[in-house]
Amino acid sequence: MSTFIIAGLGNPGPTYQWTRHNAGFLFLDRLASSENTEITRKSFSGLTGEWSYAGHRLILLKPLTFMNLSGKAVMQALQFYKLPISQLIVIHDELDLPYGTVRFKQGGGHGGHNGLRSITEQLGKNDFIRLRIGIGKSPHGDTTGHVLGNIPPVQMEHLSRILDGGINMLKMMLDEGISKAMSLNNNKNFLEG
Repeated sequence: MSTFIIAGLGNPGPTYQWTRHNAGFLFLDRLASSENTEITRKSFSGLTGEWSYAGHRLILLKPLTFMNLSGKAVMQALQFYKLPISQLIVIHDELDLPYGTVRFKQGGGHGGHNGLRSITEQLGKNDFIRLRIGIGKSPHGDTTGHVLGNIPPVQMEHLSRILDGGINMLKMMLDEGISKAMSLNNNKNFLEG
């Protein structure tokens, strides 16, 4: 039985709850409700819960450190469970992907994402698995305003379908490995039904 830490990135508090930058939190909330578990235990500078799937033990983690310090919570959890970086899956918003797409990526740079930057700095490595939830680029070039802006109502209508698509991708990765999950899903757009 493998243990993974699944860290969904976001900012704590009601102000940020429905912002694009909180895609990782929104993903974990959707996962917890669909799998009948809770992410309410205070530990590792965040909230945690547990989910069992296909013989895997999955530690769900929402860092409450604010995005820029996400690495602190992730590092604490990895050290506590004595897990290698290969057992870490980080779920985050991705500007470079259009809204409606969810893609796996193994390793790579932080692309200006402060949560990924913090995790990479803390761990000293970047070859963890990421599940990237597309939020698209700002049409006005205001990146900060865009990522910290609320998801508009027209996009909110499709959010649960997109998150469910991502959850199915995560299950496929746990069942059949990252390569298969990437090859079968990385070109999908969940807005297209």
